[in-house]
Amino acid sequence: MSDCETCVVKNRAICSALEPAELAALGKLSRKQIISRGQTLVWEGDESLVVANVIKGVLKLAVSATDGREQIVGVIFPSDFIGRPFGKESPYGVTALTDAEVCVFTRTAFDSFAREHSDLQHKLLQRTLDELDRARHWMMLLGRKTASEKIATLLIEISNRLGNAGCSAIAPFLERFEMPMDRQQMGDVLGLTIETVSRQMTKLKEADIIALPDRRTVVIRDRKRLHNIAFAA
Repeated sequence: MSDCETCVVKNRAICSALEPAELAALGKLSRKQIISRGQTLVWEGDESLVVANVIKGVLKLAVSATDGREQIVGVIFPSDFIGRPFGKESPYGVTALTDAEVCVFTRTAFDSFAREHSDLQHKLLQRTLDELDRARHWMMLLGRKTASEKIATLLIEISNRLGNAGCSAIAPFLERFEMPMDRQQMGDVLGLTIETVSRQMTKLKEADIIALPDRRTVVIRDRKRLHNIAFAA
């Protein structure tokens, strides 16, 4: 049995568009790579030499602002696709927020394979449109929501995305999870100061909406109330 057949994200990754024989052929072009927390897979502005499926862990997409500071522009979860097929330069850096495992392809080999498999091209287009929708959602989040709404929305988003990481086509959300980012990184994503992030997390804890057993772990105790805060219900 091939690694592709036993892959925990095969039903949710772009590879799900392929028939078993096609999947086996694509698998021969891939290699597994372990990435430690803080390690960079792709550097901003460099030639795009690889693309990858995320198997485990969470990674960030980041760009350098004009003043040299880092701006996180996206967060990548298991089953997400990294890289720019048919593109030569990466507009952002890709760095692991947690220890991660990815299935890596050279971009040229993946491009050649994709050109011969229209179902895979369709899946790539679908993923691109999904990412565009997600970007529009985050634009609304940054522009319209209050600090408490932003924090609640981020917690629900992470809970949902980590819950959807498994092999089943429809997976549940997680009530308990490890935050893939620290308070400063949460602030970078949401356009908030670290003090505001910490204050809002404490308020949610004091209201018994979440529990914080340690610095990284979050337990959602009242999902309905958290959802109501996120969407101003």
